[in-house]
Amino acid sequence: MPFVDVKGTRFHYQMNGVRGSPALILSNSLGSSLAMWEPQVAPFGKHFCVLRYDQRGHGQTAVTPGPYTMAQLGEDVVGLLDALEIQRAHFLGLSMGGGAGQWLGIHAGGRIQKLVLANTAAKFGTPEVWNTRIATVKSGGMAAVADATMERWFTAGFRAKAPDVVAGIKKQFLATNPTGFINCSEAIRDTDFQSADSKIRNPTLVIAGTHDQGTPPAGNRFIADQIPGARYVELNAAHLSNLEAAADFTKAALDFLLA
Repeated sequence: MPFVDVKGTRFHYQMNGVRGSPALILSNSLGSSLAMWEPQVAPFGKHFCVLRYDQRGHGQTAVTPGPYTMAQLGEDVVGLLDALEIQRAHFLGLSMGGGAGQWLGIHAGGRIQKLVLANTAAKFGTPEVWNTRIATVKSGGMAAVADATMERWFTAGFRAKAPDVVAGIKKQFLATNPTGFINCSEAIRDTDFQSADSKIRNPTLVIAGTHDQGTPPAGNRFIADQIPGARYVELNAAHLSNLEAAADFTKAALDFLLA
């Protein structure tokens, strides 16, 4: 299991695909791990050196003291690139990963080639929603919010059709360290790129889910409208569109990255 030290923090990562090909970084959502990208690894790996990593406080990456900021989560990516001696890479982030991607486009665009922002937001809901969720996890652990989270992340139809996929993500969610979840939730709560996304100059694709309650299509379209030349794709899915609409998600990303 590969680990690398990034400015004193131990990060877990995996590399698949064609070594020597352009690098493609995949960045996970809140409450998941690099395993969430399993459907994309093989098809992306035909064209790229695929670098997945567990975000700070998630999976097997260290849980460092909070509070975290989205700038810190973005800087983690730059540190990971430095540690692995990768000068530039494509970047695909979903939800919290898309927040890190926006920070990278705004502040470190020279390290990024093409940018894919999926099921994310320039501003993630209201502080009240996040504070309530944080308080619930503090008092009841991850199990206290797991079922409601799965209902937001997947449509009812998909939960009935693909219970094994949902169970796998729920397992990742329940295994997430509560402190890491809370610290990252605080970073998401305090993020606001509404007036800064227009600074992004990387070729960008924004992917939304029609049924996404947490990061609705309107918020994703807002991001695409702010970034010069950005493309927008909407899929028949809820929040984890890379799983619920896996084939369409993979095709949209590859069509953009390989163009």
